[in-house]
Amino acid sequence: MEFKPHGYQQYCIDRMISDDKLGLMLDMGLGKTVITLSAIADLKYNRFLVNKVLVIAPKKVAEATWSKEAEKWNHLSLLKIVPVLGPLQKRIKSLNTPGDIFVINRGNVVWLVEYTRNSWPFDMVVIDEFSSFKSHQAKRFKALTWVRNHIKRFVGLTGTPTPNGLMDLWAQIYLLDQGERLGKYISHYRERYFDPDQRNRERIFSYMPKIGAEESIYKKISDICISMKAEDYLQLPDITYNTVPVILDNKAMKDYEELERQMILQLDDSKTIDVTSAAALSNKLLQLANGAIYDENREVHEIHKCKIEAFLELIEKLNGKSALVFYNFQHDLDRILEALKNSNLRIRVLKTVEDQDAWNKGEIDILLTHPASSAYGLNLQEGGNHVIWFGLNWSLELYRQANKRLHRQGQKEKVIVHHLIVQNTRDEDVMKALNSKGDIQDALLESLKVRIEKYKAVQRNGR
Repeated sequence: MEFKPHGYQQYCIDRMISDDKLGLMLDMGLGKTVITLSAIADLKYNRFLVNKVLVIAPKKVAEATWSKEAEKWNHLSLLKIVPVLGPLQKRIKSLNTPGDIFVINRGNVVWLVEYTRNSWPFDMVVIDEFSSFKSHQAKRFKALTWVRNHIKRFVGLTGTPTPNGLMDLWAQIYLLDQGERLGKYISHYRERYFDPDQRNRERIFSYMPKIGAEESIYKKISDICISMKAEDYLQLPDITYNTVPVILDNKAMKDYEELERQMILQLDDSKTIDVTSAAALSNKLLQLANGAIYDENREVHEIHKCKIEAFLELIEKLNGKSALVFYNFQHDLDRILEALKNSNLRIRVLKTVEDQDAWNKGEIDILLTHPASSAYGLNLQEGGNHVIWFGLNWSLELYRQANKRLHRQGQKEKVIVHHLIVQNTRDEDVMKALNSKGDIQDALLESLKVRIEKYKAVQRNGR
């Protein structure tokens, strides 16, 4: 696919090429990943200014997002992306594999620094979700400071740099400029821009910015930071669709494929595949992709947590922005609620008018609902602009109508619709069908026939 950058995207690419340190503070949906990959491709293959690039990202993002984005665009075809994930020996092998961009999850940063400190190989580092390095006391922050002098180019990507206040900025900016703008020590930063707030005699529990501090801080860092909000860019469509690829781990993929094989071959034995039987099987396969399945007694069996983990990372990336979350099965709802129970977020399942009102008043962070119960008539546009599809439904009408709960008159921001799509599963088939301009039932039937033929071929070959 050909990449035609918006004006703001080209500006960010140019800045990333010209500047050796940059904080890119763009809202979700504005294309931080393709911007960064475009700049890296130019720096690597046109200007010969970088050799090896390290991308540090949340685990599920590291597994899929960067490689999938590179595969999508023609101009990025030369880039070879190597995930540095999994067990120790696998990570070491990956580091010794030829490549341009090496992607690692945040949890392995300390290991990487300790493993390569004396021969740090990366001349450019990109941190995806820069705000996760907001703590100056965190081991991963300290580890990067040890090798910072060996890094020629440094980029931080985030939607919300200060989720908990201005104090979060110091550590991030320090990684960019090593203390040049906001000071080499957080104590000096605190003294200059903050006053004690809550305290008990000599112990200070919190700080509040001094009058004019925010303006002064942003002025100090304005030359190395680009801050853009989605609503500021009218050339963007008023609704943006974002696919979040999810990779199953080896065990989960093996379990998924075995269960899929059994179900598909059982269906094929009946010789008659109609819309009803295809839909029933599709629902079972979508359950598998989501991570759990009902047996004949309606008992729930969890297959994997990969999509749940990706969902939690997406919620983290929102940094407190509210989200309308659509689930497909009751066990999806139960597992999501369990995963969020210690998050301190305000979570509610949409059941009553009171729930609707609370959402529109900004009193709910995560509103969970099934598309069939909320696709029509509800006005939810005042409560947020992010939609998350945890699990897809094969009804195009329900899908479109559900998205219109936020994307409707009265919405003041650009709506961003996120889809959690498990790679190489029925998720991909349904997403493709929903995006197609043809008949969705035909598309789903055809994609199912492809899967049937795949397993029949394996069966014929005795594998």
